[in-house]
Amino acid sequence: MKVLIIGDVMVDSYIWGRVSRISPEAPVPIVAQGKSEYRMGGAANVARNVKSLGAEPVLCAVIGEDTHGDVFKSLMKAEGMTSEGIVESGRRITTVKTRIISGSQHLLRVDHEMEEYLEPQLEQTLVDTIEKVIRSSTPDAIIFQDYDKGVITHKVIDTTIALATEKKIPVLVDPKKRNFSRYHGATLFKPNFKELTEGLNIHIDKKDFNSVFNAARVLHEKYAHQFVMVTLSEMGLLISESSSYHIIPAEVRDIADVSGAGDTVIATAALCIAAGLSPRQTATLSNLAGGLVCEKVGVVPIEKEILLKENFILPEE
Repeated sequence: MKVLIIGDVMVDSYIWGRVSRISPEAPVPIVAQGKSEYRMGGAANVARNVKSLGAEPVLCAVIGEDTHGDVFKSLMKAEGMTSEGIVESGRRITTVKTRIISGSQHLLRVDHEMEEYLEPQLEQTLVDTIEKVIRSSTPDAIIFQDYDKGVITHKVIDTTIALATEKKIPVLVDPKKRNFSRYHGATLFKPNFKELTEGLNIHIDKKDFNSVFNAARVLHEKYAHQFVMVTLSEMGLLISESSSYHIIPAEVRDIADVSGAGDTVIATAALCIAAGLSPRQTATLSNLAGGLVCEKVGVVPIEKEILLKENFILPEE
């Protein structure tokens, strides 16, 4: 299968070290730096998950003409991914998130980014690139991975969903607040609980599944989403089909790091829907995959072999 991923890509930078004393200059730990590493992050981590599950990802995104942009391109090449959908611009910077870790303890994160929407000319270049990819290869699914860094604009959303509807390609959305109400007619809309309540400006209890379902129904009715999948962290996730819903309990795991779990969930869900699985089966597999990556430190993709080793049974439909 081929999956088109549109969104905010970034470089995840890791610095691992050892803490043995507190700084005399301020009450902060001193990290004796050991190894460091770059990884593909943001929407690019969704692409990594798609690839590790056995499909072919195509990223459509904008990076800067800068040092970290070169790092990002080298990471793509090392992963064996095509760069046909990548647009470079001297007027943007490549997003970098630097994490400082001691053992399994995440001490600090430093973000280097810009959040302004793409300027019109660059926006049109990205839209043209997306259209070219869709018309030339007809992907099996399209994912919007929105991190509110300005790459996903209203024009990008509207043009892509219109073309996907024409081509009968399922569209999955992992939203953020700024564009929450723009994805009209998505096949699967996947907010987490915080994004759901902020996007609808409501106050409900995460443990009150009926209230969560009622909020999901608002999304069905207002924005014509076919399925709504709400991730509820330690409560698992809820998937709604407008008139009914299923709760998939959280997998019991030794949690090391929740970073990137949402990327894994949306990537797995896209492939499940493209493969013709039911909403409940999609939610079950996606929930399992998201739980597995939380056992690893840092942002890592799900490995197909690890998923296959799990003793799970898909619900019959």
